[in-house]
Amino acid sequence: MRVTWEHIRGNLWLLASLLPLAVMIFGFELLPIMGMLIDSFRTDDGAAWTLGQYITALKNPYYLVAIKNSLLISLLSSFIAIVAAAFVAYFITRLKPKYQEAVLTYVNLTANFAGIPLAFAYIIMLGNSGLFTILFQRWGLDIFSEFNLYSWSGLVLVYVYFQLPLAILLLYPIYFEIKEQWREAAHLLGASDMQFWLQVGLPVIMPGLIGTFSILFANAMGAYATAYALVGSNYNLLSVRIGALISGDVYARPHLASALAILLALSLIAAMLTNEYMMRRIRRDLK
Repeated sequence: MRVTWEHIRGNLWLLASLLPLAVMIFGFELLPIMGMLIDSFRTDDGAAWTLGQYITALKNPYYLVAIKNSLLISLLSSFIAIVAAAFVAYFITRLKPKYQEAVLTYVNLTANFAGIPLAFAYIIMLGNSGLFTILFQRWGLDIFSEFNLYSWSGLVLVYVYFQLPLAILLLYPIYFEIKEQWREAAHLLGASDMQFWLQVGLPVIMPGLIGTFSILFANAMGAYATAYALVGSNYNLLSVRIGALISGDVYARPHLASALAILLALSLIAAMLTNEYMMRRIRRDLK
């Protein structure tokens, strides 16, 4: 193939157009990650190299509980959200196109409603003096008498809220991979709806379910603003602990925060690698 000047010039223009993106990635992603990684191996005063920050993060019960709480709430909220979203996304595909568009528009809006506004909305509705809390008390109903928004169950509820719309948007397209002819053929061969979904439908959508679950898990593990606005430092979560160590609720330890952030990043990488392995295995079994 003969390389012409026009071809070289076109490639140069392409590289030049990608330069701002490369600068953004390096300056706002790679450079901070490199700095955080270096800081995680420094002592608190930054005067020497050490593994002490990782030893503290992995041996101190306080930080181990934070890691465990974050893993549990991420797994639980992701599981609840993906189970609910699997049914909701399927039912959306059965609607007429104009209704599908309206519902997906609403879901897209709710998917962007998170962070401090979401926590404030839940406090207004279900807090100790929330609208529904007082309303049901006046009606003599004890629906929320045992519910505490600022506890584990409250956090799970809020996490599921901002996980569910994202899961629906991600799962909605995968149902179009199931051909209607497959369902008709299965019914002609005497298969029930349950048998069709267990033997045909579920294996087809399983890679999408696993991929979506890994995204939800990463989304929950990295959530900070919602949890902090709702419970502050009263509940021990990894993202909240990292923020506290940087801002200095008691005293700042940014190097320990960097080590915890690296551990958080490693857990997300492990989740993505596990997801990739499972998806390859499922696709191989389907061939």
